[in-house]
Amino acid sequence: MARAIERLTALKIERVKNAKSPEPGMYADGGGLYLRVTTEGARNWVLRYMLNRKPRWMGLGPLALYSLAEARARALDARRKRHEGIDPIEARRAERARQRLDAAKAIKFKQCAENYIASHSAGWRNEKHRYQWKATLKDYAYPVIGDLPVQAVDTTLMLKVLEPIWTTKAETAGRVRQRIESVLDWAKVRGYRDGENPARWRGHLDKLLPARSRVRQVEHLAALPYAKIPDFLANLRARDAIAARALEFLILTAGRTGEVIGARWNEIDLRDKLWTVPASRMKAQREHRVPLSTQALAILDEMQTARQGDATDGYVFPGPKLGTPLSNMALLMLLRRMELNELTVHGFRSTFRDWAAERTSYPNHVVEMALAHTVSNKVEAAYRRGDLFEKRRRLMQQWATFCTTAPAGETQKIVSLRAS
Repeated sequence: MARAIERLTALKIERVKNAKSPEPGMYADGGGLYLRVTTEGARNWVLRYMLNRKPRWMGLGPLALYSLAEARARALDARRKRHEGIDPIEARRAERARQRLDAAKAIKFKQCAENYIASHSAGWRNEKHRYQWKATLKDYAYPVIGDLPVQAVDTTLMLKVLEPIWTTKAETAGRVRQRIESVLDWAKVRGYRDGENPARWRGHLDKLLPARSRVRQVEHLAALPYAKIPDFLANLRARDAIAARALEFLILTAGRTGEVIGARWNEIDLRDKLWTVPASRMKAQREHRVPLSTQALAILDEMQTARQGDATDGYVFPGPKLGTPLSNMALLMLLRRMELNELTVHGFRSTFRDWAAERTSYPNHVVEMALAHTVSNKVEAAYRRGDLFEKRRRLMQQWATFCTTAPAGETQKIVSLRAS
């Protein structure tokens, strides 16, 4: 005998719905559909069905939202799925997961990039790296893909970002590609996109774009010709500012911005004329010993007057706020105020490198060690375990003497790079 279905009536359901204290229990409509009333007064539709000889209960929604007719329609849809061998509860879970994924995939590329930067910036060595990430994506990626769903970024859009700068700004283009690739990988792991990464180089974009080494030599940061260094330092000397002393110290030690502005007094050994930069502030993540020339020591002696309190670990070049160093952009902004927009702070390392190659007979590896460059040749690195400190001391003193000796017969005046 077939089971009776549609035993409930709209009138009976209306009474249960409007009752202040309905009688708890399971009100059967047939075919596994029930109106369940709890002791707390909750009224919900549920469907009972068998799966692998075990009963399963599927919620179909509250009585307040679904009428008897709507509950029967939802129950019928679930029974049809079960007849087709589909578990309606698992099917509903899968659909909800798909909807959540679709919603997640609607997140914009710009939002993913900002979240990536926020979550990774704590592990970056300095503010400059964070600034460069934001600046390159803002200038080159966001105008094309910033407001698009991250899932929508494909190879065509990647080419639209990269092709205009691939041959004219090769180094920048390479960094933009790498940063987009990292953001898209992050988005995939977070479930915001699926599929292959369209920013991948090997086996993908390398088939569509020429290698950067073939289209343009690596872009070197603008550097002052070493012959103009004495005049430049004389001009810098005339400026009474901590940023000017920091830039002067950077030039004399051939250091990097982050190394110099982060320098603390407990890293300085005035007796041995030595500055020890900890590994945490070095690009190669290795401690670096810097010999201090007479001129560099004179700057430190001058900075003693700006020393904040008696703290032995205070910053050598303090910022405007107590206990903080100079801003990472302070030295670059100083060059801008000097109307030397063509120059970069990092370029002074190239100036030192050119001077050492053309005006001294020091071996290349001594100069490379002075610049704290990693030795790429493994055999050479294995045989040279020291840091050639005494040779570097002589080299850096010669460099400081050159920097602070005015050319005979020349005035202390900066010549614009545009004129050279």
